[in-house]
Amino acid sequence: MLKIALSKGRIFEDTLPLLAQAGIEAVDNPKTSRKLILDTNQDDIKLVVIRASDVPTYVEYGAADIGVAGKDVLMEYDNDDLYEPLDLKIAQCKMMVAGFKDADIPNHRRLRIATKYVNITQRYFAEQGRQVEIIKLYGSMELAPIVNLADLIVDLVETGNTLKANGLVPLEHIADISSRLVVNKAAMKMQHEKIKDLLNHLGKAVAAK
Repeated sequence: MLKIALSKGRIFEDTLPLLAQAGIEAVDNPKTSRKLILDTNQDDIKLVVIRASDVPTYVEYGAADIGVAGKDVLMEYDNDDLYEPLDLKIAQCKMMVAGFKDADIPNHRRLRIATKYVNITQRYFAEQGRQVEIIKLYGSMELAPIVNLADLIVDLVETGNTLKANGLVPLEHIADISSRLVVNKAAMKMQHEKIKDLLNHLGKAVAAK
């Protein structure tokens, strides 16, 4: 049995057409079904529906053999025990530092950064030798500089419209983000041919997209 971990939402919807081109289609309707393990047209392949941030954990520990996760999730997870053989080139955006264009930030204290990407933010500023205080939030990042909770934010930016609507601008580019296929190392050995065949089909689907 090959188990593929996906998260509901944009990544799920963008991944289904690629899987279909590889001959894998969900039998259960993912939009209406409350099942967390979906059957497919192939008896030996199941789709496991989980939270986006949990995909690397499920794949690392073998609860899923393959998963699709955003590069932001993988960077935040920061684990070398996963193979990342394919960029699916879907759900593309950028990880950015953002804030007010001409913000007057005091020099006598550390920069305060609001983000849900604590590990990414720590690494990015540490590599630059900049000391920061990180404030973890789970949403509405743009609000933090407006109410003086933080000087800057680190978040995903797709169009930049939300930043602009709140008077903020992207200031520094951290990484280009897209969804990646990740594979459990043991599964790669035990089901090498099946996974290799799937990778080949998905690679062709991505190239043709």
